[in-house]
Amino acid sequence: MIRYALKCASGHAFDSWFPSGAAYDALRDAGHLACPVCGSDRVEKAPMAPRVTVGRDRATASEGAPDAQQDAAVPANALSAPPKGELARAIAALRDKIERETENVGARFADEARAIHGGEAPERAIRGEATPHEARALLEDGIPVLPLPFANPKKVN
Repeated sequence: MIRYALKCASGHAFDSWFPSGAAYDALRDAGHLACPVCGSDRVEKAPMAPRVTVGRDRATASEGAPDAQQDAAVPANALSAPPKGELARAIAALRDKIERETENVGARFADEARAIHGGEAPERAIRGEATPHEARALLEDGIPVLPLPFANPKKVN
């Protein structure tokens, strides 16, 4: 496994794990990488420093290292920790409201949105996943879609 620091065209920085460098390249080339903040599929590797340990256990090797203090400051449950800051709390409240008031149709989002728009399915608020190509096609056909300001927690690395 390899961890890459990534950034999107809008400058949002994040990182993700990949089985190999070739796996990263294949996912990027297929358009399957997206920014968790804005959903942009224009994602590139960002500069990063490698972490290498040689012959000592990780705890001993990282003592006093610059990353050791930074890692200690990030709790293991950081993804499930309550949000900090006013913006994070507002996004969390928005997420709760959206999840309560919409139906998750998952990967069927584009098809379901078309069916609702065409009157073939009952009108209701839905959320789900669409590729950037599917989202553009929906918008071009006059079907309103909006990216959510948060990622699916089951798909966050």
